[in-house]
Amino acid sequence: MEYNQTQSMAASRSSVTVFLQQVYLWMAAALCITALSAYITISNQTILMATFSGYMPIVLIAGILGIVLYLSFAMHKLSPVAATSLFMLYAVLNGVFLAPITLVYTEASIAKTFIITAGMFGGMSIYGIKTQKNLTSIGSFCIMGLWGLILATLANIFIASTAMDFVISIVGVIVFVGLTAFDTQKLKQMGETAPLDDAVAMRRGALLGAMTLYLDFINLFLYLLRLFGERK
Repeated sequence: MEYNQTQSMAASRSSVTVFLQQVYLWMAAALCITALSAYITISNQTILMATFSGYMPIVLIAGILGIVLYLSFAMHKLSPVAATSLFMLYAVLNGVFLAPITLVYTEASIAKTFIITAGMFGGMSIYGIKTQKNLTSIGSFCIMGLWGLILATLANIFIASTAMDFVISIVGVIVFVGLTAFDTQKLKQMGETAPLDDAVAMRRGALLGAMTLYLDFINLFLYLLRLFGERK
């Protein structure tokens, strides 16, 4: 009996390791594609002007949100090729959308903020994996905070308050720091039952997990940039 339990624990640790490795590899790939897409966009004035003229920004935002929602609800029935292609397209569109931040903030402050974000994200991910504490309550609190952020951001579009923008940025950092730990713990739990012998299910789960952590990373980066970024 003890031998069987040891085997079961070893298999669980193995599945978690394999699953999380795939999640972080796909997330890293998406971040690299986003950075490359942003660089290409900002380097070509024709592409930049075409992308952000007329109704194109609205189309771009709709495309980004549409892909996120579609992958979130339809991932279980997509082929690995279709799911991967949509995820990579999502990363490309995000890069195009985020390209103008290089026109607002200095390259040095963007690089510095990225390093800070990577450190904070990595620390909270490790915490989410290692902690024995159930982070469900923290996750629920952060999700409620996320909805509050969305409403406050929409309100501030009309109010245009600098003080409110500062508060939103601080709350945004707190929310996505918490979500990073919570989402990582959820992915660890998914990994414990991940079907190592089912490549399709593993790819779908890894892509969905990568998209979740990618969103946490990008949003944490943007809120930190609003707080610490040096404007040109």
